[in-house]
Amino acid sequence: MRVGFGYDIHPLGMGRKLILGGVEIPHTQGLEGHSDADALVHAVCDALLGAMGEGDMGSLYPSSDPRFKNISSLSLLEDIARLLEKKGFRLVNLDTVLIAQAPRLGPHIASMQTRLAEVLKVSRADVNVKVKSGEGLDAIGKEQAIAAHAVCLIESVEKS
Repeated sequence: MRVGFGYDIHPLGMGRKLILGGVEIPHTQGLEGHSDADALVHAVCDALLGAMGEGDMGSLYPSSDPRFKNISSLSLLEDIARLLEKKGFRLVNLDTVLIAQAPRLGPHIASMQTRLAEVLKVSRADVNVKVKSGEGLDAIGKEQAIAAHAVCLIESVEKS
């Protein structure tokens, strides 16, 4: 068994859709970034890559590469899920925390869990998404950014 941890933060800005966990969330601002800037999926990707000993998203999908401009982060997660399988691992469980002052994310938790579970080919019960506020502190609390943490447990798949 191996454990991986991931973290990501993106600033909020006008003129972008807010996408978290592969789900479009109604809001006046979206996350800025080279891809769709889905901070939750990015944290999950880094957790999985870390558990496999495969570095991080920046090394596999550099922001300097135009192929990844505005790409759906879920497509990158699908790629990492294929790598997980190719390397002989399976996801045991995933636990995440989204930190945002606004918008309220609680109503979207189930949709995010379902979407992540679909892409990772696991039961929704194996994917947990929690939400916290920034308590008015730092860039998150001032509604300037959204951050995400993710931890995963993977295990080797027994070959018969």
